[in-house]
Amino acid sequence: MKIGLVGYQGSGKSTLFQWLTGVAADLALSHSLQSATAPIPEQRFDALIEIYKPKKITYASIEIVDTPGLARDQQGNPARLAQLREADALVWVVPVFDGSDPAKEIGAFQEDTILADLEIILNRIEKVTEQNKRPVPKSEHEKFEFELVTLELLREGLESGQPLKEDQLTPEQQRIVRGFRLLSGKPRMMIINTADDETDLKQYEKLAMPEVPVIAVSVRLEAELDKMPPEEKTVFLNEMQLPSTDKKIVIKMMLDASGQMTFLTAGEKEIRTWLVPKGGTALDAAAAIHTDMAKGFIRAEVTKAEDLIRLGSERAVKAENLIRREPKDYLVQDGDIFLFHFS
Repeated sequence: MKIGLVGYQGSGKSTLFQWLTGVAADLALSHSLQSATAPIPEQRFDALIEIYKPKKITYASIEIVDTPGLARDQQGNPARLAQLREADALVWVVPVFDGSDPAKEIGAFQEDTILADLEIILNRIEKVTEQNKRPVPKSEHEKFEFELVTLELLREGLESGQPLKEDQLTPEQQRIVRGFRLLSGKPRMMIINTADDETDLKQYEKLAMPEVPVIAVSVRLEAELDKMPPEEKTVFLNEMQLPSTDKKIVIKMMLDASGQMTFLTAGEKEIRTWLVPKGGTALDAAAAIHTDMAKGFIRAEVTKAEDLIRLGSERAVKAENLIRREPKDYLVQDGDIFLFHFS
């Protein structure tokens, strides 16, 4: 899963990238993409390790992509944003220091993503219109006509500043739209980057928008604190009376905003987390591990991590009849530990 960081020049986006991934921003890549992974925290691992004492533990991870800073005069921004079309979700980085205007910045983000998408749609309308003028079979004309109707709906929505949502389109239209990987349709969240000496991070929650969760972070401060031993960090924060934001909370928010969740597999060989879309089924979970597991799916044995941790062993969980056999359409829940049976 790929998360794209986007922000205007000077927003602190690259510092955020460094804090989340532990990888320093490369100045040589300032005009292109830089990516690194960040493990997704799993608070139940410690307890499960005590139970299984596995030879290996593996965290699911997200790929975080840093992009060139956007220009506030909007020149060249569509090309910069185009590099994010492969991202599964966007994280807007909005500064609230040095006299910046966060509301104005958020509005500019909206406008830039819409303009970038509109450029894609207008180019496609022009291309399909030309193709439709050629002497092709009737079925091809009908296909072009249907796509043009869909493209016009998208154009109208973008030009009105209200991009269409998937549920406003038919399944056939949705398939066309997905191919464009429109920025305005991607899941989003917002990180408000505050000054180092900001003491009231909660005040910025008012900047949240519908379907765009927000969290305030003193990004530069957190990046510096990350270099300190834990005890020194605690002493510093207490002396300066400053709040701190847990990196794990930010990463979990990014995962949640992207529409993904984790499930677990556990045993003496390995304890591991895996990614699956929210609303995903046991079959989707099996496919996340291996396609052969999904093709030969027979059933899934599902244990709640909380039950296993509470009772202390698989034997005790079995004795309480808390291991369930589930079919392929079972909906994955948070804390599910899977054992798949397949042919």
